[in-house]
Amino acid sequence: MENKIIYMDNASTTRVLDEVIEAMLPYWKDRFYNPSSVYEMSQQVRVDVENARKKIAMLINANPCEIFFTSCGTESDNWAIKGTANMLKNKGRHIITSTIEHHAVLNSMKALEREGFEITYVNVDSDGFVKLDELKKSIRKDTILISIMTANNEIGTIQPIAKIGEIAHENNVLFHTDAVQGFSHIPIDVKSMGIDMLSVSAHKFNGPKGVGFLYLKKGIRITNFMDGGAQENLKRAGTENVAEIIGMAKAAEIAHEKMKERSEKEIIVRNHLIDRILKEIPHTRLNGGRDNRLPNNVNIGIEYIEGESMLLNLDMLGICASSGSACTSGSLDPSHVLLAIGLPHEKAHGSLRLTIDDTITIQDADYVVDNLKEIVEKLRSMSPLWEDYVRNKK
Repeated sequence: MENKIIYMDNASTTRVLDEVIEAMLPYWKDRFYNPSSVYEMSQQVRVDVENARKKIAMLINANPCEIFFTSCGTESDNWAIKGTANMLKNKGRHIITSTIEHHAVLNSMKALEREGFEITYVNVDSDGFVKLDELKKSIRKDTILISIMTANNEIGTIQPIAKIGEIAHENNVLFHTDAVQGFSHIPIDVKSMGIDMLSVSAHKFNGPKGVGFLYLKKGIRITNFMDGGAQENLKRAGTENVAEIIGMAKAAEIAHEKMKERSEKEIIVRNHLIDRILKEIPHTRLNGGRDNRLPNNVNIGIEYIEGESMLLNLDMLGICASSGSACTSGSLDPSHVLLAIGLPHEKAHGSLRLTIDDTITIQDADYVVDNLKEIVEKLRSMSPLWEDYVRNKK
């Protein structure tokens, strides 16, 4: 195992597949043309972009005209939320979200609060599931939007999206879901799930960084994200990122073709990791439930240690992991998701998130757990909290 990198941070980003790179290469070389130009070579590239749009639309049971290419999931979230708020502000200024959303959603909500919108943050239970009764009670006459993520990026909880969509539409409220973590891991059908807007980012499913898309149901109007040229049906100006759009469509196609097989492999390794850690390392707990969990997500709370020290020790052994969202890894504050499911600050600081892919083997998992046991023992031997626990136990 020496000198081997074991990458278990796929919720942060994923490697770009060779097939995806091969699909993109021509658009950086021979097919470099601007798809908005009128000559034949450009129009051929335009056809390729539209074919990519059709592929992506088909994967979520959407119409191609409902797919808008963006730069990432964060942009898609911002556009859906702020675009809806700006378009419907005369109808109402109340929006509902959850306490465990990604910061792309939470900080969009904070920005709207500064503009006079009222935001209700619905609580979750101890496994991270949105409390549906509280959601229903939060809806008012002036509610214009509900935004709840498909699956949580830290603890892997998959929300009952179809039920939330049903609740929203029963009350004539638009429903947006941040599907950045869920897309390609679980089947998504925007029609049967009652989704009006959906955000996705390519680098979460073996596509390139810097490209994503927003699904916007036909007939729903939101304000433009950028003004300029006629790209993206006049809604998001700017020359198309052709190579990466092609790459995203290829990655999405592969991910969905292999979804069932990949998920089955990941669940076996995921459960092996969970079982060994909980059994062999005392004072640990699984954050999030066993059921309705992303197939590749393991999030373990480890008491009496500090998460950052654990990650640094794992890194020295070539093990890439995290303690939460990569977008907040520079913060000293504990995870807002772990606090929302009821963990106290001291326990939230000791979390370990392992997010695998189908290249991770049982042997890789065993190497990680074997070393994690030693790291935890070493860190606890230096921890005054552990000393207090041992003293009090005596």
